[in-house]
Amino acid sequence: MDKDLKYLHWNQETITDFSDENISKMYENGFVFTRLDKGLMHQTRSVRINISKFTLSSENKRILKKTADLVLTAAELPLLNYDYRLGKLAKDFFENKFGHGIMSAQKIKEMLTDPVKSNFNLLLTYLQESSTGYAICFANNTLLHYSYPFYDLNGAQKDIGLGMMVRAINFAVEQKKKYVYLGSLQRPGDTYKLQFDGLEWFDGSKWQDDIETVKKILASLKINQ
Repeated sequence: MDKDLKYLHWNQETITDFSDENISKMYENGFVFTRLDKGLMHQTRSVRINISKFTLSSENKRILKKTADLVLTAAELPLLNYDYRLGKLAKDFFENKFGHGIMSAQKIKEMLTDPVKSNFNLLLTYLQESSTGYAICFANNTLLHYSYPFYDLNGAQKDIGLGMMVRAINFAVEQKKKYVYLGSLQRPGDTYKLQFDGLEWFDGSKWQDDIETVKKILASLKINQ
């Protein structure tokens, strides 16, 4: 069984209405889909990009240039041609990043192949000469939730993680989404999510665009660790 990652959340709800309208409303209220159970959503310090205010910064362009050979394709879930090596790649990645038992290959298989149990409906695949990356996502007509990115650590070049994220944002722009959700801000290391124009974060009751305030919150978490 996968370990509990102790995700920051103030409230949780299990929805049964999976219409685009209801899901978008839940995300607007600070909730995000989890991998824990079908329909289970956590209200957290969610972070998103308002696409109407987004433009590529010079740093974003630098990352794109450094990972110029990274090619993104998108496929709807569930996967019909699941390969066990995909689950092993994800398991090894999350184990290396977060510790043993955090994510099992079986959970990855469930997320990619079982719509009865999984909340996610889109797989982004990133092909590169020396490495392959993936991101398990949720998307509807208004939003893209970029979630659970993983890649081959053995062949990965520097900045592949950011390269994947920037390309996902560009993909959402092309798909005319209103928002890209990047998960939550709950650890000091999450500051890398704060580098994008149009960034907003949920403070428990409303969306904020004061980035300096949330930087101080994350910095205080480091002090208290």
